[in-house]
Amino acid sequence: MRISAMESSSTGTVAGGGRRQATRQKLYEAAVTLIAEQGFSATTVEEIAERAGVAKGTVYYNFASKNDLFEELLRHGVGLLTESLRTAAESTEARGGTRVEALDEMIRAGLVFIDRYPAFTQLYVAELWRTNRTWQSTLMVVRREAVAVVETVLREGVERGELSAEIDVPLTAAALVGMVLVAALDWQSFQSERSLDDVHSALSLLLRGRVSGNR
Repeated sequence: MRISAMESSSTGTVAGGGRRQATRQKLYEAAVTLIAEQGFSATTVEEIAERAGVAKGTVYYNFASKNDLFEELLRHGVGLLTESLRTAAESTEARGGTRVEALDEMIRAGLVFIDRYPAFTQLYVAELWRTNRTWQSTLMVVRREAVAVVETVLREGVERGELSAEIDVPLTAAALVGMVLVAALDWQSFQSERSLDDVHSALSLLLRGRVSGNR
C-alpha cells in the first residue's frame, strides 16, 4: 500500500513554501495509506495527523477538511500521472520517434507510476466509479486532463498517417488509459512475480496490434 514520497508537481519551492509542501506530502501519504487500508469514512483526521506525525491542527491549517485533503490528494496524484505521460510523449518526439512509439512510452510511464504509487492508483480507480462524492467533479476534470494527453498523441498519429483515420480518438484514449490502470492493478494483485518489463511488453503487443494495426 505504499505511496511514498509523492513528488510535488511544481518546482522552485523554497523556505516556508517548501516546508509547507513537505507537510502536505506527509499528509497525502498518511491519508492515502489509511484510506486504502480502512476506507474513507472510517478514517479520521486524528488518525491522519498521527500517521503523518503532526498535530491535528496542522491538518486543518493545510486543508479545510478531510474532504478537501482527499480532493487535493486526487488532484495532486493524477497531476503527477498526467505529467509523466506528457513527458514520455515529449521525450519520444524530441528523439524523432513515431506517435506509436510515443504511445508505447506512455504505457511504460503509466506502469512505472502505478508501480511506484499502487495505493493511490487503487483509490483513484475506486473513486472513478463513485457518484456520491463531493470531489466527483474535480476527479472528472483531472481524469480528463490525463486522457487528453493520450488523445493529442493519437490525433497526431492520425494526421501523420501512422494510425487509421477510422480510430475513435476519445474512446481509444480512454481505453488505453483504462487498459494500463486495470492491467497494472491485476499485475500487482495477482501476477506480482512478473516484472514491469514483462507487463510492458505484453501491453505493447496489444497497442501495436490493435491501435497501430501493424502498420
